[in-house]
Amino acid sequence: MRKRFQQLCCLLALLGGQSAWAQTRALTAEQALALFFQRNLDLIAAQYNIDQARAQEVIAGAIPNPDFNFQLSEIGDNPNMGSAARGCNHNPSVSCGPAEYFSFSQLIEMAGKRGLRIESSGFATQAAEADLRDAVRIFSNMVLDAYFDLLLAQKNRWLAQEAVSHYRDIAVANKLRLNSGDIAEADFLRVKMEATRAEADLDAAEAAVRQAQTSLAQVLRWPEPDWQFEAAEVWPALSDIGQHGDETALLDQALRQRPDLQADRRRAEQAQKELELARRLKYPDVTVNAGYARDPSNNALNSFFVGVSVPVPVFYQYQGEADKATVGLNQAQLAVEQTELAIRSDVANALAAWRSADKIAQRYENGLLTDAQTVRDSAELAFKKGATGVLDFIEAQRSYKTAMRDYFAAVVGRANAYYDLAKAVGDETPLGRPAADSNSIPKP
Repeated sequence: MRKRFQQLCCLLALLGGQSAWAQTRALTAEQALALFFQRNLDLIAAQYNIDQARAQEVIAGAIPNPDFNFQLSEIGDNPNMGSAARGCNHNPSVSCGPAEYFSFSQLIEMAGKRGLRIESSGFATQAAEADLRDAVRIFSNMVLDAYFDLLLAQKNRWLAQEAVSHYRDIAVANKLRLNSGDIAEADFLRVKMEATRAEADLDAAEAAVRQAQTSLAQVLRWPEPDWQFEAAEVWPALSDIGQHGDETALLDQALRQRPDLQADRRRAEQAQKELELARRLKYPDVTVNAGYARDPSNNALNSFFVGVSVPVPVFYQYQGEADKATVGLNQAQLAVEQTELAIRSDVANALAAWRSADKIAQRYENGLLTDAQTVRDSAELAFKKGATGVLDFIEAQRSYKTAMRDYFAAVVGRANAYYDLAKAVGDETPLGRPAADSNSIPKP
């Protein structure tokens, strides 16, 4: 899992370089993601305390240091004066000095406690890394939502600009027709009112683009103060992540790779190790002592000693620690079950939303757009020739504009539904190459 985490970080770092941002104002979705993580990945990683978890692994694997002890005893004005101990001066007026003791002690952990701590901290690190990958999954979707909001606003602005230009051309023709008496003044004024309404729609569309730019810039922490950028007219390929297959297969895939579930599972495994460790606390650790003594008051002036110290768990056998660890394990297992239920709901809802969005977009692409444009062009030609009334002409224009707006919303909705499904499944790299049919969508 750590290898996958490292590969993910490398991928995010290599998606784009800082030098590219000074040269281009048109952002693709991949570039937007790259910029976001270049400026935020360190902060996100710090938030999930991965370095702290790795440091805890070092602490858990550490072997206790030995203790060194030095002691002087029999301290007085003239200690051991005239001592009869062998190796000491027997002169009653000469002091032989105090007794000196040098010792080392080493704690030896029993019952595999250190190994359990190492395993527990390893699971904690894996959980922290999975948390980071889950944050990447969520934040990627957040960036894409803001990006496609901007792209939709740009498409609506293009449509409003097209309508304004169209009405301007018609207004010139209608002015000539009015002067020649081919059109009534009331019809001329109705078309003029529609042109004014189109200009108001363009003003609103411009404001919507600016708002979407501001939202995306805040998400990306855009490095330049003017925020003059736009979403590139490059629609990502919707690669196969199982969206056309069976829901059960998608759910199995999600249960295998969703990082939030992996994090919960690692925490459950950590809690299991903590329970085993708590149960083994009743097995006492052993402290081994060894040392050297020089005691002038002893018949053996120089001596060595070895000892063993073992606590005896008579009154307390760490039942509280075991009970607390059991509660922690139950809570961790409950979190796994709750996350699994949430994933089932996420996958089902995201797949249903994708299928609906895909069908809506396909209906427009399979004829509705062509029909709307044909009706508009026919009504316009008939109006110019006086074969139809102004109301039919205006209605055709409005129907075309509505159809185009709905189509743009459907295409963006399909892209968002795709990435929502990728997020629900846990696909960490949903972006693909530009779609082969991206040029089929009208561009500004």
